[in-house]
This record gives sequence, structure tokens and C-alpha cells, in this order.
Amino acid sequence: MSAIVGDPDPAPSPALPSALPLTGERTVPGLAEENYWFRRHEVVYQRLAHRCAGRDVLEAGCGEGYGADLIADVARHVIGLDYDEATVAHVRARYPRVDIRHGNLAELPLDDASVDVVVNFQVIEHLWDQAQFVSECFRVLRPGGTFLVSTPNRITFSPGRDTPLNPFHTRELDAAELTELLATAGFAVEDVLGVFHGPGLRELDARHGGSLIEAQVRRAVAGAAWDDQLLADVAAVRTDDFDLVGAGRDNRNIDDSLDLVAIAVRP
Repeated sequence: MSAIVGDPDPAPSPALPSALPLTGERTVPGLAEENYWFRRHEVVYQRLAHRCAGRDVLEAGCGEGYGADLIADVARHVIGLDYDEATVAHVRARYPRVDIRHGNLAELPLDDASVDVVVNFQVIEHLWDQAQFVSECFRVLRPGGTFLVSTPNRITFSPGRDTPLNPFHTRELDAAELTELLATAGFAVEDVLGVFHGPGLRELDARHGGSLIEAQVRRAVAGAAWDDQLLADVAAVRTDDFDLVGAGRDNRNIDDSLDLVAIAVRP
């Protein structure tokens, strides 16, 4: 994601290749090697899209635009906002249903109480002033409006560290820190969910030395070619392979989750 951006689109389509380069900052659709990360982000859009039905929605940091377009299937109006001008041009050309705008997440270019939902998936960890951004989301939401946030779980994404492993991240959060950030801005936190590997992905973890993620990262760091088995397994991952589970449910510990998903409401 560029300083202030989001993530990508359903099944990779050869008819619509992404014009955005894969930099490591944002995930893009249509690449077999990127499919695991794409599906891990896409699952949150799919499972929470119903909360946008018939509503005016802002995706703050829309990135490639696939998520805003997915939300447009059900929403009344979708505004996509991104700081990167090339990204804005890409979304405008590829996703005409999205009302794409250029702007800074630290100062949202929207009126007070102008939208029903703000979506911010895999973005907040890139921001320098997270509190300012969350306050801006509170401002543009109508009373009773919903703030949907996802972010990597610091405990599992950068284990044992305060400094993020990902060079594009400024500050990662655990569940308690995310909840505190939202509550301090005035939000009522309705739920905190976690993204976990489902049974199929746990089988792939075992097949690839205990962690499918580490198997991918090792090749990226070394610049090594992917073996056929790893590439086939990554390319076959689908959103149904991930579980989205609430804290304490199904005997899942939120601190063990891969990503955190918060649902907050402006009173």
C-alpha cells in the first residue's frame, strides 16, 4: 500500500491484468505468487460486505480497488480514496462503479457526517498518525455509522518485536491496542474478530515445513524461484480456506490470529 492505501480482486482474470506493479506495499490481483495474500485480504471484504448493503460507503485507502468494487455490489454509493495518483487513475479506469478520489487519510476530503460506513482494510498499519486518521473517520461518519478496520496482528506478524518486519508498516497493533485506539476516538467497539487458517491451509502449513507463510517469505527474501508444489498450493488458495472468528469463539485466542478485524460504531 502506498503511504495510505489498501488491497485487490476476486479470481485472477487474464482479461483484466493489474496495471499496478507489485512492490510489497500493496497486494494486487492476478498473480499466482500473490494469491495467498490476496485471498487473505479478500475474505474480510466478502464476510463484511453485508454491513455496507444499501449504505453510503467510504473506503479510506482503497489501493488497487478490487475491494471497493466488491462493496459496490451491495452499497448505495462507494467512494474510494487513495493518496497515490497512479492508483487513483488505475481505479478510475478499471472500476467505474467506484467514485474514486485523491486525498490524504489524515484529512479526509469529506463533509462531517456524510457517510454510513468507513472501510479501512490493511491500511492503518501504514499510517504515521493513526489517532488522527481514526478521529477523521469518526468525523465523517453519521451517528450510528460503522467503522470496519482490519490490520495484521502484531503478535503473529512481527513476533517478539516492537518494530514491524514489513518496511512499509509504521506501527502494528495487537487486539488490545486496536480496541484502545478506537475507543479513545469515541467509537463503541462492537466486536473484534480474527483471521485464521482453516483446515485446508493448516494442511498446507504442515506440507511446507510448518508454515506456508514462511515458505513464501523465504523465497521472496532469497529471490529464489518457486518450486512447482509451492506455486500450485498458493495459487489454489481461496477465501473459504480462511476462518473469520470472534474473540473467544470456537476456542480461538484472538492473540493467535493472523489479522485483526474490528467493528466499531459511532454513537
